[in-house]
Amino acid sequence: MPHASLISVHSQDDRLTVAGRGAWTSEYADELEQAVDNTAHTYAHPKGVEIDLSAVERMDTFGALLFERLKRSWKGTGVEPQVKGLAPRYKVLIEEMGRMGQEQPPPARRHEAILERFGHETVNVAADAAALLNFVGASVAAMGRVLLRPRSFRFTAMVNQLDRVGLRAVPIIILITFLIGCILAQQGIFNFRRFGADIYVVDMVGVLVLRELGVLIVAIMIAGRSGSAYTAELGSMRMREEVDALRVMGFDPVEVLVVPRLLALIIALPLLTFIGSMSSLLGAGLVSWGYGGITPDVFLDRLKGAIDMDQFNVGMIKAPFMAATIGIVACLEGLRVGGSAESLGAHTTASVVKAIFLVIVMDGVFAMFFAAIDM
Repeated sequence: MPHASLISVHSQDDRLTVAGRGAWTSEYADELEQAVDNTAHTYAHPKGVEIDLSAVERMDTFGALLFERLKRSWKGTGVEPQVKGLAPRYKVLIEEMGRMGQEQPPPARRHEAILERFGHETVNVAADAAALLNFVGASVAAMGRVLLRPRSFRFTAMVNQLDRVGLRAVPIIILITFLIGCILAQQGIFNFRRFGADIYVVDMVGVLVLRELGVLIVAIMIAGRSGSAYTAELGSMRMREEVDALRVMGFDPVEVLVVPRLLALIIALPLLTFIGSMSSLLGAGLVSWGYGGITPDVFLDRLKGAIDMDQFNVGMIKAPFMAATIGIVACLEGLRVGGSAESLGAHTTASVVKAIFLVIVMDGVFAMFFAAIDM
């Protein structure tokens, strides 16, 4: 019988004396659990309970858990069992089991009102803008120190970054911009053909690619490709405390880590913009020839008449500013990474989103500026 081997119960005037004995361990799990459940069910409403564990020879976590279950079955009816004879070596285990399930539940998640959330987001945007301006100042100051002390500039690091963000990006830039040019030409011919004005597709493609889409597509791709890489690299260095090590050694992390990356991006993006624009015009020319019957010599003659150096200059002037924006946002987010992988992922995502947003905003500002100066 379970009661006879592990638990004995003596009842007098609805007051129980429960004596445990033997080994309360997982070896006797089934027998012990049945004994505890039978005892709790048979004597469900006593006036008082005393539990004597002096005859318990061994106890493990399973036994302590069942003991706690027995106690709580009587506590639920308003009776606090009195425990005696517990060996000192088991007191910590019993106390630990007693704390299980007693933790306070986490506070209920409060749903913010729309106006409150808008206020919080506004404060966050203002804080991000202030941090960005502060980082721009730190980057300009670091570049000034490099100009005053040229020997401190890490030229090798800049060349390495130039290879990574510039040379290695050429194939994907050529491919994407070529396809964009093909799509622009195909859609232009399809719609202009209704009015018998197929040739005007050359004007449209030339102006769009050189003024707007060439630099914009390249900048967005570089923000996703190189900007995210900058954030991940600097974020990983933050997590491994390499940035703190630079400060301890007396180096400025902005001068050592940010300036070479920033200059490499400022040099690479105009070159990639030129390559991308030419690739896009090539794609448009091929589609115009194959789909619209516009031969290459006619395409080039029309292109010369539709565009001038101003169209080309507008796109090239935008490129360094967009590059600086992408680099500053990417490096700032990288240096703000905390100590977790979740933080690294969040800041890398934020870097790409913010960089693309600012690039598009900057493109709109430049469009208004060049329209105002009639360029």
